[in-house]
Amino acid sequence: MANLNMLNAATAVTSATNPNWSSTVPSSIKTTAQAANEALTAKTGQSGMGQKDFLTLFTTQLKNQDPLDPVKNEAFVAQLAQFSQLEATTGMATSLENFVTSQAGQQITASSNLIGKKVSVPDGPAQLTAGTPVEGIVNLPTGADGVQFQVFDDKGVLVNTQVLGAQTVGDLKWAWNGADDSGNALPDGVYRFKATAVSQGKTTTPSVSTMASVVGVSQAADKTVILQILGGKTIKLADVNRIDG
Repeated sequence: MANLNMLNAATAVTSATNPNWSSTVPSSIKTTAQAANEALTAKTGQSGMGQKDFLTLFTTQLKNQDPLDPVKNEAFVAQLAQFSQLEATTGMATSLENFVTSQAGQQITASSNLIGKKVSVPDGPAQLTAGTPVEGIVNLPTGADGVQFQVFDDKGVLVNTQVLGAQTVGDLKWAWNGADDSGNALPDGVYRFKATAVSQGKTTTPSVSTMASVVGVSQAADKTVILQILGGKTIKLADVNRIDG
């Protein structure tokens, strides 16, 4: 169970119920709370107290209270209520943490089913296989007066350029047949794409989302599921908006 720092609360109650305590105890003598906390620190290397330490201190207070000025019942009840509340909060936090960890494990297990499938990858590479056309999607929120697509091989060499006319607002679907500018079929491999759009006199380079194969699944430190894409790029599962078998 996590340590709960009840030292301040316990000391506060003792001082409140017996105001002469601080002034009557010589500075060379340690209070029960101080002694308990120092003993706990020496034993565990950490200050603060858990349930067992709190109960030990609590019973020590009962045994050593001034019989002529006993601690009121309300004070003891307040201490117990505060400790119970903190204990319940800590237990809830632990349960919630365990639940999140469990859900993260299930999520990565379920995501492993994506291996071998194609997902949409913004600015991601695409695998050309046996001349099968590679599809891409570009979002044009204001439409375009003209759009240019460029294809680069894995060495960054420009191999193909296409120019399209005016486009309406929305998603523009585009396909490349795997040929260079001269119409020659290019070898299988990983290729990347770049789009340039001109709209209302402004030139932009909108993201090209391509369908790429998932080759691995991992989990980041914050439990985010990460997909490894063929060609070396990674993408968060939450950023995927399309999956093909």
